[in-house]
Amino acid sequence: MADDDFLQLLKRIGAFLTLKISNLSQTLDSRSAGAIAGLAFAIVFIWKIMRSPSGPQRRHPKQQAVTPGSSGVSSHFSENVPTSEVSPPSENSNAQNVIDEFFQPVKPTLGQIVRQRLGEERKVTCRLLGVILEETSPEELQKQATVRSSALEVLLEITKFCDLYLMERVLDDESEKKVLLALEDAGVFTSGGMLKDKVLFCSIENGRTSFVRQLEPDWHIDTNPEIVFQLARFIKYELHITPTKSERTAINVFSSTSLEQFFGAA
Repeated sequence: MADDDFLQLLKRIGAFLTLKISNLSQTLDSRSAGAIAGLAFAIVFIWKIMRSPSGPQRRHPKQQAVTPGSSGVSSHFSENVPTSEVSPPSENSNAQNVIDEFFQPVKPTLGQIVRQRLGEERKVTCRLLGVILEETSPEELQKQATVRSSALEVLLEITKFCDLYLMERVLDDESEKKVLLALEDAGVFTSGGMLKDKVLFCSIENGRTSFVRQLEPDWHIDTNPEIVFQLARFIKYELHITPTKSERTAINVFSSTSLEQFFGAA
């Protein structure tokens, strides 16, 4: 009887929420209405599961054959044994599984994490060596330029909703061409939609400082601790990429071993 009362209660709640959704659709925003609709759907779904024919089945008592010599006591005992009930996997267990699955925390996507970490800030500047590229020195760029596959996914997410500028010091024009070709092959200018004009090159290390001061980004990402220190007074937030754990030099400076590690993609 308790199960019947519970089912009736669920049915009434489902009907009530369905009615409320239609009445409140004019006043609630889409997020609130969606939450109520999802709860109503879950309750109705659970109610349907609990009404399924996989409920308790009564097992018919086995009739004991009376063998010669069996006493009347044993025959009388078997007639008075109460009928047992056997349930397959409980409908309550099924309902609990549905509830657990429905309310299980949803893991945020990488795009959601990137937006959360960067906040509402929309302009980002980032150096290439040691952050986006495998190479760590301008001399290496004279031979080749290789985009780090682990950082590429994060980079593409940043380009989707941020005004991103990439910058690096190079020793010659050939190095510039190698960098641009590597970025193009990785899909930064197609999937990411970034313009080649936003990849900036300079001939001295402090050239990046000048670029950043002129662009006035909300975030700057760099591996050089001196540049990070110099810009801390002018930039809202900075991310210092360093292989070793370093002390926080300013309240607006964060540190991480890699770009993907900072955004939880490592």
